[in-house]
This record gives sequence, C-alpha cells and structure tokens, in this order.
Amino acid sequence: MSRERIISGEIISPEEESFILSLRPKLLNEYIGQKGLKEKLRVSIAAAKMRKEACEHILFYGPPGLGKTTLAHVIANEMSSRLVATSGPSLSRTGDLMGILTNLGEGDILFIDEIHRLSPAIEEFIYPAMEDFKVDFVVDKGAFAKVINIPLKRFTLIGATTRAGLLSPPLRDRFGLYYHIDFYPPEELREIISRSAQLLNVKISPEAAEEISRRARGTPRVANRLLRRVRDFASVKGNGDVDIAMAQKALEAEGIDSIGLDGLDRKFLKVIIDYYKGGPVGIEALGATLNEEIDTLVDVVEPFLLKIGFLQRTKRGRMVSNDACKHLGINLNLEDQPSLFEE
Repeated sequence: MSRERIISGEIISPEEESFILSLRPKLLNEYIGQKGLKEKLRVSIAAAKMRKEACEHILFYGPPGLGKTTLAHVIANEMSSRLVATSGPSLSRTGDLMGILTNLGEGDILFIDEIHRLSPAIEEFIYPAMEDFKVDFVVDKGAFAKVINIPLKRFTLIGATTRAGLLSPPLRDRFGLYYHIDFYPPEELREIISRSAQLLNVKISPEAAEEISRRARGTPRVANRLLRRVRDFASVKGNGDVDIAMAQKALEAEGIDSIGLDGLDRKFLKVIIDYYKGGPVGIEALGATLNEEIDTLVDVVEPFLLKIGFLQRTKRGRMVSNDACKHLGINLNLEDQPSLFEE
C-alpha cells in the first residue's frame, strides 16, 4: 500500500524510475545537499584516485528517496568505474552472487540495495570477497566436496539500507565508510526542484518551488514526484507555467497538506487521538486499527512524523504531540506533552 502513496519515498513504478533517472546528478558538484557527506566522499574518492586503488566499501543508510542510489552512481562516475546494481532480495543463491563477483573488473562498483535483506548464506559468502577479494566455492558434496579458491579483482561494494538496525554486526563492520543520509531542509529541496524544473523545461516561480519544497517531506524523490504532478496539473488547468496558486491547487487536489501530510498520515494521528486519547499505544494495535502492515507504518509513515515532532516513541508506545493536535485542528489537552516546537 505504501507504493501507492504520492508522498512515499519508494519508487512507485518502473516508469517513474526512468523519469527520476533522467533527473539524477552525475557528479558530486551537481549533487545538491548533504554537504558534510559530500566533503567526506570527495576526500575518499580523491585519495583512492591518488593511490590508483578502488574506494573503500561504503554503506549508506537512511529513509527511502534521499539519494542513496544516486550517490552510488555519482561515486561510479567520479571514479570512472562501471557500476553493477542489484538488491538483497534478488540474491537468493550463492551462485547468483558468484557470477556477479567474478565478472567485476578492477575498480568496478557493486551496488546492493536493501542490503539488510541478504540471506545469511549470501552474507557468509560475501565476507571473504569484501575482506580478501576472493571467494570460496564448494563443488560436489559429502566425501567428494572440494573448496575452490577464486581470486577477485579489487572492487568497491556500496550497500544501501533503510533499516541499518537489521544489518548483522559482522557485515556492518566490514564497511570502511558508514554514512547516514538525513532528510533535506526546504531550502535544499527548493534548489533540487528548480534544477529539475530546468531539466524538464518547466517555468516555475521561486514561490511555487518553495511551496512544493515545504510539502515534499524532506525527500528529493517526493519533491520531484510532486513537481511532476504539479507540471501535469498546470498543463491541463493552465498554460503550463507553475506559479504559487497553481502549485497550491495541484497539491490540494492530491491531498497533500501544507506540511506534506497525506490522508494516511492524518488518519494515523487521528486514530491515536480519537481511539487512544493521544497515546501511548502499541504499533501492533495501530496496525490492526488502521488495517495496515506494521512495516508500512514503521518504515513509511512514522519517520517523517517523528522528524517533525508530531509523534513520540516511548517505552509504553506511540504518543502524539500538542503540535500534531494543533495542525489537525483538534483540541486535546495533553498537559504532560509540552510542545516540541516551543522555544
């Protein structure tokens, strides 16, 4: 269900994936935001080039849609390397990974999305590849079993995950570089929207770009998706140009409110308020009440609500804040929950 939400950080369709691909920056200088991370990567890439070696293995973690895959492609371009992309769920057999690893050239990059979903057998298989650039392949069975040691070219493994806590410590420790990608502030999203509009030949006012950025939930993928919807709305309802009035009408038609909440976000908060008096309430109870998968609520709904202070996780369960009640126009006296936004 999360894939149907316009404000989801996940890719909604293959067609959208190709659209996002056309907007991706190619080099670090073109990449907007994450300044501290960019500087660290710039140093690592420059050092690897000076030594004429492959980069260290890199792990990116953070919510979906923030640019983990984009950064992998940027690093490959900066290193003038070939990138081979796969995902954790698709690597079900060691033979699958064996074929990929043995075909990697010197300095190539292997990108594994959703790396936390690798099976234990695949994890064990990849350890010597990451550490010693070799794999041990077992042929035959029983008394006839033989271990064949196959050397690999020096490559860089880039892993991406939305659930860093699910990574096993042995796998996590084998990454030399470990970076968290956080939500983007509105001013950086505004830059991204202006750049994307230029690439799409869309005339957009600074005020409209700012309005979209405020509703994009700190996520570049959502910002580009909203820009696309606003562009289509402006083409049908106007002359194709996007001003602030057109942007507001388009986003209201999509059910996205002034800070980027959609129907499921508001329903999530209202259930806690109406059914559980503001909380605390367990996530299992919320999933049953909303008829939603718990993973959807934890991975897709909660991160942004926690980020903006509308939701609190406690040992006793989830609780809404006064700010959430104010935003929803609900008068609920939460005296024991002072506003998280008070100065």
